Amino acid sequence: MGKVVTLGEIMLRLSSDAGIRIAQSENFSVHFGGGEANVAISLANYGHQVTFASKVPANGVGEAVKKHLNRYNVDTSDLLFGGPRLGTYYLETGIGERAANVVYDRAGSSFAMMETIEWDSEKLFAGVDIFHISGITPALSDSWKKQTLILIKAAKQAGCKISFDINYRGKLWSKAEAGKTIREILPYVDYCSAGKLDAQHFFEISSYDSELAAKDNLYCYKKMQEKYPNVSVFYSTKRKVYSASVNALTGTLWANGNYYESKCHQIDPIVDRVGGGDAFAGGVLHGLLNKDNYQKVIDFATAASALKHTVHGDCNQFSQEEVESFLALETGKIIR
Repeated sequence: MGKVVTLGEIMLRLSSDAGIRIAQSENFSVHFGGGEANVAISLANYGHQVTFASKVPANGVGEAVKKHLNRYNVDTSDLLFGGPRLGTYYLETGIGERAANVVYDRAGSSFAMMETIEWDSEKLFAGVDIFHISGITPALSDSWKKQTLILIKAAKQAGCKISFDINYRGKLWSKAEAGKTIREILPYVDYCSAGKLDAQHFFEISSYDSELAAKDNLYCYKKMQEKYPNVSVFYSTKRKVYSASVNALTGTLWANGNYYESKCHQIDPIVDRVGGGDAFAGGVLHGLLNKDNYQKVIDFATAASALKHTVHGDCNQFSQEEVESFLALETGKIIR
């Protein structure tokens, strides 16, 4: 099993019930979530040694975050305590043709307010196989734009593989601002979660050789790797949205000049879509750490994402054995 460090902001999530808008809601379901934390939990569930680095307030809410992560065997020795508050986001649950909607209340959070790197980088990355971070972190502040790149360079120097999920959030920064920062990060990346829209907006790949190529990820993957040959693995999902409750999900992966695709998972109904991409990323990294063949990597990762859609909350709650059993059964029958 591998040793992984993930770093980013974890937040308090308050979700309305289906059919109730935030403005009319009298009750919210409470969870903790954040892209890098969710990936950490997935990998810990699969038996890897995972440390999550972040900063939370030194109060009961911060302690609840620690307990949440420890519940899934994530190492919190690099979870810092201090600062003014925990970031929060509200999720208005989608239903039918009405999409889910997120309202952020994360400005001035303990993590976002960090002006300097408060970890010992040499200690943080010692013996680590993969350092995973996302594009959400540099979107939080000018300081985090600089600190993200410094941390990535330190991890690279320590011998880590760099895993980067572009994870663009339009409510946090513009495409132009994101593109500039992402293009500074990409030369140091080994594994990258990026799809067709990322290729167009951030890799500046705007034209296609043929109509057929425009309909799949193959052309984009080729062009992205031509621009950044240091990236050995690109991966993403193709999602067909029939409604907020019914999606079709297919995983795709590019490695060593070859394209791999999973079977299509029909997810009906979706219990909670948030965190599905993080479960997918965690599944990919799990397969890469295990040195599985790439078809197995993408099959497992997509199944893990499909399963995440069936439970409430941000994080994947399934073990490796449960994901593999789901893959083998390919059915919703009772497991006795």
